[in-house]
Amino acid sequence: MANSNNVLLSIQDLHVWFELRRFGIGLAGYVRAVDGVSFDLHYGETIAIVGESGCGKSSLMKTILGINKPTQGKILFDGKSVGDKRGKDLQYYRSKVGYVQQDPYGALAPFMNVHRILEEPLIINGIRDRRERERRIRKVMEEVRLTPVDDFIHKYPHMLSGGQQQRVVIARAIILGPKLIVADEPVSMLDASVRVEILRLLRSLQEAHNLAVIYITHDLSTVRYFSERVFVMYAGKIVEKAPVNDVVHTPKHPYTVALMDATSDPDPNNALVYRDLPPGEPPSLVKPPRGCRFHPRCPKRIDNLCDVEEPPEFKVDNHIVSCWLYK
Repeated sequence: MANSNNVLLSIQDLHVWFELRRFGIGLAGYVRAVDGVSFDLHYGETIAIVGESGCGKSSLMKTILGINKPTQGKILFDGKSVGDKRGKDLQYYRSKVGYVQQDPYGALAPFMNVHRILEEPLIINGIRDRRERERRIRKVMEEVRLTPVDDFIHKYPHMLSGGQQQRVVIARAIILGPKLIVADEPVSMLDASVRVEILRLLRSLQEAHNLAVIYITHDLSTVRYFSERVFVMYAGKIVEKAPVNDVVHTPKHPYTVALMDATSDPDPNNALVYRDLPPGEPPSLVKPPRGCRFHPRCPKRIDNLCDVEEPPEFKVDNHIVSCWLYK
């Protein structure tokens, strides 16, 4: 577990809004994809960000990677603002943040073989010695278990299985020696038989290199095997933060309870168990509901409170919960 005083990444009141334009002639509003998110990530720590599709996970991830620009708020990496970085400073930041994409085949250039895919970030970041590049490439291929190396190094992506492609993506993400890995649903496109292998590989690399990891997923069934803390997102906000075992066994926010109830259960004896899931769909992020954003679907909403005022964060045991039930 990371030292609680040793913060690598600090997200402070982050807002990411995207402009909507009507017929190209005027502003029609904003999509509030991320709307007031704050958390700290420590060196060597693994957190999971979970929630339904459209909750803002990917927009948050792309903002951390520097692809999206914050509308408001700050991202601090090693105590320095990411938004202030330009040129070589931005290049250095990106070399210290590895990215593992969801679709490994789409993430790999089809005209490059494995050697060239792994060599490219080294060249971009100024590693001019060819022998040093070769050493790093072979070392990282051994780390992700693409061995014997000579059997894989000259292959193209279409010649590899989905699991092997994802190992190349992971190798590319760690070849520059990052401090942080952002993994965007890294096993959702893979066969069930190799998902556990890839998660175990990521976990072993995280421990070997003391990497911090942000694991983005909608699949709560994998979270308990990979993460230390879980942040639950709904409609652009984090509604619950807690250690993974507390989220799995004693979820507090009604939305987290619903997510856990909707998680697949491998026990066939539970196949016919009735699950009281909330009705309706997530709200529009163009015009989110007043008050708590989950209140239109919440079975425990308090009238004239949940639909009027946005809840602050409350400390409940090991949980931080944005819900008026814990006032």
